[in-house]
Amino acid sequence: MKFSENWLRQHVPTQASRDELAATLTAIGLEVEEVTPLGESLDGVVVGRIVSAERHPEADRLQVCRVDIGRGEPVQIVCGAPNARAGLVAPLATVGATLSGGIEIKAAKLRGVESFGMLCSAKELGIDADASGLLELPENAPVGARLSEFLALPDASIEIKLTPNRADCFGVRGIAYDVAAATGAQVAPMDIAPVDAEIASTLPVELQAGADAPRYCGRVIERVDATRPTPTWMAERLRRSGIRPVSFLVDVTQYVMIELGQPMHAFDRGTLTGPVGVRHARDGESLRLLDGRDVTLDPQFLVVTDGDRAVALAGIMGGHETRVTDATRDVFLESAHFAPSAIIGRGRKLGLHTDASHRFERGVDPELPREAIEYATQLILDVAGGRAGPVVEAALDQHLPRPSAIRLRRERLAHVLGARVADGEVERILRALGLDVEAVDGGWRVTPPSRRYDIAIEEDLVEEVARIHGYDALPATLPAGVVPLAPATESRIEPAHLRRAMAARDYLEAINYAFVDAVWLDAWSLQTDAVALANPLSAELAVMRTSLLPGLVAALGRNAARQQPRVRLFELGNVFHAAGEGAAPLHTQRIAAVACGDVGREQWAMTARTVGFHDVKGDLESLAALSGAEFSYQRSSKPWGHPGRSADVLLDGRVVGWIGQLHPRLQQALGLDVDVVAFEVDLDAVQARALPKAQPLSRYPSVRRDLAFVVADSAEWGALEASVRAAAGPSLRDLVLFDVYRGKGVETGFKSVAMGLILQEKNRTLTDRDVDAVVGDVVAALQREHGATIRS
Repeated sequence: MKFSENWLRQHVPTQASRDELAATLTAIGLEVEEVTPLGESLDGVVVGRIVSAERHPEADRLQVCRVDIGRGEPVQIVCGAPNARAGLVAPLATVGATLSGGIEIKAAKLRGVESFGMLCSAKELGIDADASGLLELPENAPVGARLSEFLALPDASIEIKLTPNRADCFGVRGIAYDVAAATGAQVAPMDIAPVDAEIASTLPVELQAGADAPRYCGRVIERVDATRPTPTWMAERLRRSGIRPVSFLVDVTQYVMIELGQPMHAFDRGTLTGPVGVRHARDGESLRLLDGRDVTLDPQFLVVTDGDRAVALAGIMGGHETRVTDATRDVFLESAHFAPSAIIGRGRKLGLHTDASHRFERGVDPELPREAIEYATQLILDVAGGRAGPVVEAALDQHLPRPSAIRLRRERLAHVLGARVADGEVERILRALGLDVEAVDGGWRVTPPSRRYDIAIEEDLVEEVARIHGYDALPATLPAGVVPLAPATESRIEPAHLRRAMAARDYLEAINYAFVDAVWLDAWSLQTDAVALANPLSAELAVMRTSLLPGLVAALGRNAARQQPRVRLFELGNVFHAAGEGAAPLHTQRIAAVACGDVGREQWAMTARTVGFHDVKGDLESLAALSGAEFSYQRSSKPWGHPGRSADVLLDGRVVGWIGQLHPRLQQALGLDVDVVAFEVDLDAVQARALPKAQPLSRYPSVRRDLAFVVADSAEWGALEASVRAAAGPSLRDLVLFDVYRGKGVETGFKSVAMGLILQEKNRTLTDRDVDAVVGDVVAALQREHGATIRS
C-alpha cells in the first residue's frame, strides 16, 4: 500500500515528524518499506507560462522561450525540452533557486543567448522519475504562484507492507485510525453527506450469487463532461500513491478506493439496458476485459451482468464494451461488497492481479459501498457536473457479516502481556481504533467496527492493546511455572533416531517438494491416484507426489551430472493419494533412500566395488533392527524395478515397501548413466516396536546341523527358509545360509544350498534322537514342497 504523507495527515493531524511517523507505522505492525521525499527544495520555483518559443540561432535542439511568471516582463529561458511550446504552463526555477540534488540556478549564456532560469521536468524537481520533458501543468494553474503551494509540496510517498489480516489499512482512512491511536491524535471527521437525487433515472439491481455477493449499490449520473481533466490535487495524490492518472471518471474511482479502501467501477450508462445483476459465470462464458484480453470463465467466477450478458469480472476488472470514454455522457457507478472466498485466487487463475481483487480477497468493509458511492458522486458533480439519480441498493442481509461483541478480561490481558496496562489506556486505545467499548465486571465488552475483519476473539483485542501501547513498553518477563516434559513413547522409534541411523550409514538427507511434475509420475508409472493441484505454482509442480523415489532420484541425477560419482541420499516425508470423490487426499509417511557409485569412499586399502542390491538391503535391515521389525522379501513386479533385482518388502505378510535396482529403461529415460539402487518403505513399518521384555537365557547347550540341498535354480531362499522354520518347530533358534553353489557336480538348472540349523531348548538338553527328528522333518518338508534332495 502506497500513499501520500500529506493525504494521511489530512485525515489524522499529528505533530510527529516524517521519521517519527514512519517509525510509528512500523512499530504498530504497518511495516514501512520505503519513504520517498517529494519536492523537498522548491524555493524559487514558480508556475510559468511560455509566451513564445523560437528556435535557437546556434543550436537545432534548443529553443529560446519567453516565460510569463506574473512579474511584468517575461523571462528569457533557453530550453532543450522536446515539449517546450508556446502556451505551455510549466515550472520555472528562477535565478537563485536550488533544486533537489543541489543544482543551483544561475544566469547563464548558452550558445551566445542569455538564460535567466530553467524550465523543469518532474525529475529535476524531485517529484517523479519522468525526465522525458517539461512537467506540464494545467492551463488554469495560477501563473507566478509558488509551485510548492500549487502542488501541495513538500510531500512524501510512503509504502507500507501489510499483513493479509489488515485489509482495513488498504485505505488512507483505515491507516489514520492506527496512527491516531499510536500518537494520541484524533481522526479528523469525514462527513459524507448523501447527494440528493435530481433525476429519477435508475437501473434495477438483482443479486443471484447468494453469500458471494450480498450487497450491490448503483447510481446513474447523467450529463457528465467526461473530457474534464482530473484536478491537479487528485492527480498528484494518485501519482504519489503509485497510480498514473488516466481520465477523470476512472481516476475518481481509483481515488475513492485509495482513500476509503472501497473498490469501485464506472460503466458507460449508454451501453447498458438493465437490469444490472451479479451471478456466477457459466461454464465456457467469455468476456473481454478492460485491458483488451478475452477470458473464458467457469462457475467459480462472479460476473456483473447487464440483462443476461456479462459486462464485468466482479471484484477484479471491468469489461471492455461498457468502459467509460471521453464520449461518455451518462455514467452508472458501481460499489459492491463481494465475499473474500468468492474472489480469492480467481484473478491469479487468469494471470491477473488488480488493486480491486487485492482488497476484496482480504476483505472490504461491507458497510462501505453506499458511503463510497455518495463520496464519488459528489466528486464527479463538483468537477464534471451532471445530475445524479437515487442510489439503488440490493442487499442480502442474512449473508452480510456482522461484528459480534467480544469479552476482554482484565486478568487475561495482564497474564498474556506479562504486565498490567491501565484501564484508561486500554479504553483509549480501543476507542481510538474505532471499536465500541463498554466496561463490564472484570473487563470490557468490545464490539469491533465492520471494517476490522481481523478482530474475532479475545486474543485479537490483546494484540491490539499490545501493538498500540508498544511492545517496547512491556517489561521483559521470564515465563514462570514448570513446563511438563512429555516422555517419549517406547513403542515407537522417533524420526530423529531414524535420521541419525541413515546418516551413520553415510547417507545425506534430502528435502524435496511435495509437488512434482506429472511427467515424472508418468515415467515411473506412479500416476495412479495422483492428486492434481487446482492452482499449481507452475506446470512442473502440478501434482502431489505418490512416492518419494522420483524426487530423490532426480536429486541423485543432478549430483551425478555434476561429477559426483558416489551419491547416497535419503528422505523422510509424506506421499499423497486420492481417496475418492469429495474426500480429502490420503497421506502416508515414508522413508526412502537411493544410492549409486562405489560402496565405500575411495581409499588405497580396499578394492572398489559398485553398490548393489544387498548393500542397500543391509541399510534397510539396519533401520528395521532399531524397532525389531523382521522383513521378508518377494520378487517384485513394479514397472520401475529391474526384473530379478528388485523385491517387495513385507512385514507380517503385508507389503510395506519396495527395494531394488531401477529398471534400465527408466534409468535411460531419466538420463542416468549410473545404476541406481533404492528402497522406499512405510515409516510405520520401521517405527512401531514391541516393548522389550526380559527373558532368561537357556542354560542348555545348542546343537548345530549343517545340511546341503540340491534345488531348482529358480527356488528362492525366502520360500526355502519359510519351509524350514515351519518344519523345525520351536526348537529352531537360528537358521544360517552359508553357501550357494552352481557348477561341477550339480546338474545344470539346479543349485546347491547349504544351511546351518541351530537347535536349542530352554528346559532340557536335546538328545540325538530329538535332533534327528527335526532334521528328518526339515528334509521331508523341503522335498515335498520344493523337490529338494540331500546333496551327496
